[in-house]
Amino acid sequence: MGEALVGGLVAAGWARPEELCVVERLAGRRRELAGRFPGVAVVDRVPSADGAVVAVKPGDVAGACAELVEAGVGRVLSIAAGVSLTALEAALGEVPVVRAMPNTAALVGAGAAAIAAGTRAGEAELTWAEEVLGAVGEVVRVPEPLLDGVTGLSGSGPAYVFLVAEALIDAGVLVGLPHDTSRRLALQTLLGAARLLTETGQSPQSLRTAVTSPGGTTAAGLRALEAAGARSAVIEAVVAATARSRELCDAPTSPSSPSATTGLQ
Repeated sequence: MGEALVGGLVAAGWARPEELCVVERLAGRRRELAGRFPGVAVVDRVPSADGAVVAVKPGDVAGACAELVEAGVGRVLSIAAGVSLTALEAALGEVPVVRAMPNTAALVGAGAAAIAAGTRAGEAELTWAEEVLGAVGEVVRVPEPLLDGVTGLSGSGPAYVFLVAEALIDAGVLVGLPHDTSRRLALQTLLGAARLLTETGQSPQSLRTAVTSPGGTTAAGLRALEAAGARSAVIEAVVAATARSRELCDAPTSPSSPSATTGLQ
C-alpha cells in the first residue's frame, strides 16, 4: 500500500520524486524500491519531514512512531490495520495523526479509503490526508468508530467482488463457454456495471430494474440468486468482517519483522 501511495502521488503530480522519501529496513527491498521510483530517496532511517505515512505491520507501529517523533515529523497518516487512534497518539505524543482504512484497489489508482482524525488533528491534517489518499482513489471522512464498518465494506470488499468474478467465470464455463472467453466477458461485465453505477448516478435498484424484463432471462437469474440467499450472504459478509475488525483493533499487537515506513515530506 505504501508503494501504491508513492506511485500515485508522483503520477498525480502531488509531489516531485525528490520531495518523497521511503524508509525501508531491508537492503534488498531498498534497491528494489529505488529502481521502481527513480528520484525518490530510499533510506533506512526516518528523516525530518513535514508529514509521514505509517505503512507497516501493526506490531511495528510503536517503533515506527518513536522514530518519527525523534526525527521531528510534523504530522502522521497511519494506514496500519487495526491500530487505534488512542494507540497511535500514545506513541506519537503531540504529533497530530489521522488514521485511515484504504483498500487494495489503490494499487491501480481506484482505491476507496476512509479517514478519521485524532484529537490533535485539525482541518489542515485531514485535508493533507485526503490529498495523499486521493492520489490513488476516493476518500471519505468518518468518526473512528465507523472505521470497522469501513473495513468490513470497502476494506474487505474487493475480495467479495473477486469471489463473484470467480463464480461468474466458472458459471460461464459450466454453460459451455471457453475459459478465456468466460473470463473476458465476466471481468468486462463487472467493470461495465461498476462504471454504470458511478457514471450515471442512478441507484443500483433502478439500474437493475432497467435491465430486468418481466419473465426474461435476467429475471430468472435474479430469482435464483434471491432463492440462494445471495443478498443476505453479502450483508452477512460485511457484518462478519466488521465484527472481526473490532476484535483485531481491541487485541494487543506483538512486534513483527521490520517493514517499510513511507515518509512524505
